This record gives sequence, structure tokens and C-alpha cells, in this order.
Amino acid sequence: MTGGVQTTTDASLPIPLYIAVEKFSPSEGQGWDDYIAWSGLAQLDEVVTLDGMICPFVLEEIKDSYWDHIVKEDGMLNFFTNFDFFMKELGTAQNANVLGVLRNPTLEAVQQGLGDRFRFVGYDLLDQDHSISALTNCGGFPEVFDNAELSTKGLLTDYDRAKEIQRDLRRLHPEERHADCNIWAIFRMISA
Repeated sequence: MTGGVQTTTDASLPIPLYIAVEKFSPSEGQGWDDYIAWSGLAQLDEVVTLDGMICPFVLEEIKDSYWDHIVKEDGMLNFFTNFDFFMKELGTAQNANVLGVLRNPTLEAVQQGLGDRFRFVGYDLLDQDHSISALTNCGGFPEVFDNAELSTKGLLTDYDRAKEIQRDLRRLHPEERHADCNIWAIFRMISA
């Protein structure tokens, strides 16, 4: 238990968390062009990330009624533990990615998936504040991974490679706070 909510049922089955983030794609115009020029991630057709600077949270305000349904940890108040409650609060948000995520999952948990409503998109690596992606918002770590390894969504698709990058970021950049990462398996909702 951390901060009052259990985030795993046992060592191999992390509890899915739910969050909605704004979409970030070429439809953003100049903002997208500037991002691609800065990041060098020319292969992207969209960024799917939990990084709130790139894809802001749709439900930013934390209402009193949320407390029994969210993760009560620093930096995680936007993550819901109750899917039905989350969807009721979200309503019909426009231009949003509804995501189901697993923090530091096993490969078996990812392969098990989150049911028919969600499709696996890839792995993100976020710092311990759950705020900055080491993959898409740090300017790259060329001695650890090549930007070409990222999918068209800005994510890693291979579990073992995600684990290797997580390890090498910590080992090669111990002074960099955004290099101390958790692996997040990201699933996007495809049907309500």
C-alpha cells in the first residue's frame, strides 16, 4: 500500500489505472511542427504519453468525490482506479485519448491486456514524479536509445528493450532526475 491505495494485487498483477489526456498530433499545426523540429522524432504521427506537458490531463481538477477512486500518491492524483467512475466523470470529452495503464508491469500482465475495450499502444518511461517522459520530452539520450527505436506514437513496443533502456538511463545518468524512470504500459480505449 502506498498513500492509501493498493497499486498491485500481487507481484505479477498490477492494478490498471485510467487517465484521459489531450491528443497531440499534426492537427496542432505549428505547435506540432515546433515539437518535431525540437525532438527530431520525424517518424511520429501522434504522441501518446502520460507526460502532462505534452498531453495535458483532461480531468485536471481533483474533486472531493474523486478521493475514493484515484491513486493517492504525489503526482498521481489524475490516475483513476475505478473505470466506471472515471468514465462517468469524463463524459464525452473531445480530442482525448482515454488510456488504461500499468506501472512497472510484468510482460505477462501486458500480454493479458485490459480487455476488449483497450488496445496496447506501447511503453513509456516516466520519471518518479510521473510527469516527464524520458522518451519524448528530454531531448533524447543517444547513448541509451536511438530516437528511431520509438514507434509512430513515441513509445517503445518491446518489453525487454524498455527494461534495458530503463536500466541504462539510471546507470548512465544517475544525476538526471528524469532518467530515474518507471515503465508504463499504455493501452488506448478503442470502444466505450
